[in-house]
Amino acid sequence: MTPSTPIARPARVYFYATCMVDLMAPQAGVDAIALIRDAGIAVDFPEAQTCCGQPAHTSGFVDEARAVARSQLDLFPEPWPIVVPSGSCAAMMAHHWPRLFADDAALGARAQAVGSRIVEFAAFARDVLGLAATPAAASARTAPVKVALHTSCHARREMGTHVPGEALLRALPGVEIVQPARVAECCGFGGTFSARHPAISGAMVGDKLDAIRDSGAEVLVSADCGCLLNMHHAADKQRAEGRAAPRFVHLASFVRERLGASDAAQQVTD
Repeated sequence: MTPSTPIARPARVYFYATCMVDLMAPQAGVDAIALIRDAGIAVDFPEAQTCCGQPAHTSGFVDEARAVARSQLDLFPEPWPIVVPSGSCAAMMAHHWPRLFADDAALGARAQAVGSRIVEFAAFARDVLGLAATPAAASARTAPVKVALHTSCHARREMGTHVPGEALLRALPGVEIVQPARVAECCGFGGTFSARHPAISGAMVGDKLDAIRDSGAEVLVSADCGCLLNMHHAADKQRAEGRAAPRFVHLASFVRERLGASDAAQQVTD
């Protein structure tokens, strides 16, 4: 679903965790599911889900990416929305899965049907959960905080999720949004790019961290755990050298935290 596509409130949704959340940042997924369930919507988690296939696809291994996608087309038989806590993975499933099967009428139709139900988490939280509809009042216990939003390249350019992400942050109590310089630039992760070109990737994340620090952000929020983990670990190295850095946390976790959940993740690695 595109950011402009109206989303009816469902009774139940599928949750596609992504391999990054599943293996490296599970609490981000738990926090996203908690917000959905708190709104009275049931969540179905297909246990056979794996990677969306983007690493293979962006590396030129189209057949391998097609095999990964093909193995998951049958995991979402009901006509429920498929909520994805990553704009990057959501873009792969919504836009590129159908293209992978463009030469197969039957599989292409199935991939198109699945892709049409993909909803990135920030858009779902704004448009269905209504978490940006009425700004929450700050209580005496809600300390003010400066927050920067980072949106992954695919999330920004293919899904437009920086727009609902900003709306969610503006509705949270005590949050002041700050804008780092060159906010639309890549953090240097880029999936396999960071492994293939570590020197370039390292320079890019260093520039990104400098811009975030200069903005005065105390927290960097993103709905993409690949970017978050890249920046979090690079910042850890800078902290070891005595340089200040914000904490890095998934959007779902930060929303729950500011709404008063004591068990929300405080950083992406929780």
